[in-house]
Amino acid sequence: MKTTTMKWALMAIMSGSMFFSCKKEKENTPECGKTLTGLAGSYKLTALQYKSGANAEPADYMAYMDDCEKDNLLVLKSDGTYDYNDIGSVCSPDGTEHGTWVVEGNTLTSDGILNGTIGSYDCKTLVYYIDNAIEKGDRLTYTLVRQ
Repeated sequence: MKTTTMKWALMAIMSGSMFFSCKKEKENTPECGKTLTGLAGSYKLTALQYKSGANAEPADYMAYMDDCEKDNLLVLKSDGTYDYNDIGSVCSPDGTEHGTWVVEGNTLTSDGILNGTIGSYDCKTLVYYIDNAIEKGDRLTYTLVRQ
């Protein structure tokens, strides 16, 4: 009798611990993909690198930017519009822009600052690049982090 009671008690404890240890998936998690909805959010530029050729060492182009440009915020909206906000230290003239953007596959296109090919996106960091940005064979790589 004691053995049966202990078996049932042990099974109940194990079942209860398995039930409470499983994490429930969030039901309202936003889509994380290369779509308008998946990319929508606020981003800050954290790195900008330039390579003059495939074998060239990357140069830090953020070092050449004005401080008032380094704190700007890009807000991508799921309706296909964007706001580029000149916040913090404001440039003169103000660098704020508004426009439209689309993503098709790995290609970002806008009527303003957001154009290029998505290299990677993990729902937090968006890396995209522009080939032949200044001269043939070069690459300008932007790294944006979701805020």
